[in-house]
Amino acid sequence: MVEVHGHARAFRLLGTGPTVLLLVHGIGCDGTTWDIVAPALAERYTVIMPDLLGHGRSAKPRADYSIGGYANGLRDLLSALDIDRATVVGHSFGGGVTMQFAYQFPERTDRLVVVAGGGLGSQVSVAFRALTLPGASVALRLSHLPPSRLALGALRAAAGLVAPPALAADLNEAYAVHTGLRDPAARAAFLHVLRHVADWRGQLITMRDRAYLAQGLPTLVVWGDQDHVLPVEHAATAAELMPGAQSVVLPGVGHFPHREAPEEFVHAMIDFVEGTEPKRWDARRWRNLLQTHSGASLPMAVEDAVQ
Repeated sequence: MVEVHGHARAFRLLGTGPTVLLLVHGIGCDGTTWDIVAPALAERYTVIMPDLLGHGRSAKPRADYSIGGYANGLRDLLSALDIDRATVVGHSFGGGVTMQFAYQFPERTDRLVVVAGGGLGSQVSVAFRALTLPGASVALRLSHLPPSRLALGALRAAAGLVAPPALAADLNEAYAVHTGLRDPAARAAFLHVLRHVADWRGQLITMRDRAYLAQGLPTLVVWGDQDHVLPVEHAATAAELMPGAQSVVLPGVGHFPHREAPEEFVHAMIDFVEGTEPKRWDARRWRNLLQTHSGASLPMAVEDAVQ
C-alpha cells in the first residue's frame, strides 16, 4: 500500500526481472484478476498489479475517475515506486486506461498490451448500458439485499449448467464483480466510472482518433472469440488502427482471456515481450505525426526551438 495525493493505493509486486509489467484490471475488478497468470509472468519479469482508485483495497473517495485521471494515477504510482518505464497491460476498462497512458506518457511506455479492451468501438454489453440509466444506482443497491443475492446465486448456478462455457465464465466473473459492489462506496465509484465511459447507446470514450500515434509502439491485442461484453471484432479494429500490432484471438474464450485461458495468455505475453524491443520515444517524430495528421506545418526553426 502506498499513499498518493492523500489517497491509499493498493498494489502487489511480484518478481525482480528487468522488464516491468504493469497489469491494469477492468471496471469493478481489482488486481486479483491477474492472480492466475501473475506467478508465471513473475518468473521472468517484475509484475505490478494495482487496485485502481475506487476499486479493491484502494481508497474510494469522491474524486476524478476519468480515463485520463487513472492514467495520471498509474504514472504517479510508478514514480512512487521509482520505476521510470513499463510494459502496460490492460483488461477491458483497464485496456482503455493503458491506451490512454501510452497516449499521455509515451516516454514511459515500453510496450502496450490490450486484453479485450474498451475504447475501440461503441458496442458494449446491454447490462453495462442499462447501468448508466437513471435509477441504476437504486436497482444496484436493491440487488444486494438478501433475497436478490439468493436469486442471483441461483441464476449463476443454473447458467453454469446450461450456458456455453464462455458465456458461463463471463457470467461467473460478472457475479464476482457484483459481489464486490456490496460496499456503497465501491458501488458509487463503479457507477461514476461507468457513466464516464458509456451511456445507454454504448461506449463514449474512443482512442480511434489518435491511434496513429501508436506507430512504432510494440502492441499486442488479445481477445476471446466468444466475448459477451466487448465484441471480438474490436480486435481487428485495433490491428487496423495500430499498424504492426500483433493480434491473438483465443477460440472458445470469453471476456477474461487471462483467467479462462491462462497458459495461452502467458505464452502470448512471453512471446510478445521477448520478441520485441522496448519503444524509445522520439519527441520530434511524435510532433511530426501530429502535424501530418492535423495538416499543420511548423517552420523547422520553431520546431527546433521547442526541443
